[in-house]
Amino acid sequence: MASKTPVIAVVGATGAQGGGLVRAILQDPERRFTLRAITRKPDSDKARALAAQGAEVVAGDADDPASLDRAFAGATGAFCITNFWEHFSAEKEIAQARNMAQAAARADVRHVIWSTLEDTRLRVPLSDDRMPTLQGKYKVPHFDGKGEADALFAEAKVPTTLLVTSFYWDNFIYFGAGPKKDASGHLVLALPLGNMKLPGIAAEDIGHCAFGVFLRGQEMIGRTVGIAGEHLTGTQMAAELSTALGQPVRYHALDFDAYRKLGFPGADDLGNMFQYKHDFEREFRAARPIDQARALYPGLQTFRQWLARHAKQIPLS
Repeated sequence: MASKTPVIAVVGATGAQGGGLVRAILQDPERRFTLRAITRKPDSDKARALAAQGAEVVAGDADDPASLDRAFAGATGAFCITNFWEHFSAEKEIAQARNMAQAAARADVRHVIWSTLEDTRLRVPLSDDRMPTLQGKYKVPHFDGKGEADALFAEAKVPTTLLVTSFYWDNFIYFGAGPKKDASGHLVLALPLGNMKLPGIAAEDIGHCAFGVFLRGQEMIGRTVGIAGEHLTGTQMAAELSTALGQPVRYHALDFDAYRKLGFPGADDLGNMFQYKHDFEREFRAARPIDQARALYPGLQTFRQWLARHAKQIPLS
């Protein structure tokens, strides 16, 4: 029997952002949407767990337009996202966004949320040597590709909300961005932020905010919505970490070039990203008002609340 409630198709349903939206839909006591979880691995343990919770699990790959046609068919809404860190290619992100936008148009999806970021080249053109140009045509590839792809949804004439996200606090767990012990064994949070504030958010809360966007429906079409859970300096984050971890954490403001030269994959991209957030702090923060995120998701976590749940997961090597 066909579902009587609107179907929301979620790309990356087993990922950080998509997973948050999945949980918001499944945990909604009013069951206002039917979840269609799109994943490249429908037989994975995570996908099977979603199916057991009542989700319709569908195979779909952003590199495969035909699979997207099947995944979006009959859906009222779609959450679209790409993952730069799987392949480090802005070009691939743009191609995947084009595939999703065009598939959503063919399926006549009535509301798409595209999880995006700024195209930093609008403020730092390639001729600007304050930061190096990367991959031949980008300043911050994992930002610029998404920002460039915004226009693809407009070109496809898909009713779209652009959801502009923030730094994941989860990066302290999974991306190696958390405190590290120095030579004397003391914990140091080393980030190239200077004294500027960084908008951050619990990754799962992005999905909950997306749920709020879908609930509001037509009024959100054509809007750009920036979200953050809190804006904090490195010193403030170190203080919260100290409390949560039960041992002192000192903030060290790294030099941008020093960060770019750390040598791990994507260090140059992230070094440029932090410099962009530093140099354009006012504009970057203004695009991510906390009250806007909280209006979409009243349960929005502060950094302290997130740490209360996750501090023990942060590796302290």
